[in-house]
Amino acid sequence: MFGSLLLLFFPAFSSGFYITYLLCGFSDMVDGTIARKTDSAGEFGSRLDTAADLVFVVAALVKLLPAIHMPQWLWIWGGVIAVIKIGTIAGGFVLKKQFVAPHTRMNKIAGLLLFLLPLALPFTGWKHIAAAVCSMATLAAIQEGFYVVTNRKPM
Repeated sequence: MFGSLLLLFFPAFSSGFYITYLLCGFSDMVDGTIARKTDSAGEFGSRLDTAADLVFVVAALVKLLPAIHMPQWLWIWGGVIAVIKIGTIAGGFVLKKQFVAPHTRMNKIAGLLLFLLPLALPFTGWKHIAAAVCSMATLAAIQEGFYVVTNRKPM
């Protein structure tokens, strides 16, 4: 979370931003692995990881959105994904009386693609990479909802 907040002090697409961004991504990838290997994984850590992911996404968006021009179709698609995810969260509260955030493989792949998006933008255009990220994020969001509604555990 500290690294995510540190992002706010660097201009978007600067060296400091990229270094901090990459360190945040690397720490997010290894924290769960370390917790599992040291037998310290648990419900609190899983929730903290979800909260840390949210802080990172918000900090990155605060820096990146003013620095880029996103096409209208991408805003709309992102809104659709947000509605699906909000529906899943609401469904979890209604069905289970708790916050539910399944950590599925598809969700991890969508997160990785979303993480790579700002790194790829200087080299590619929006059209193809954003469509790939949004496609995976849409499928992951639908899958999350399926797991919550059917009360199944992710594989």
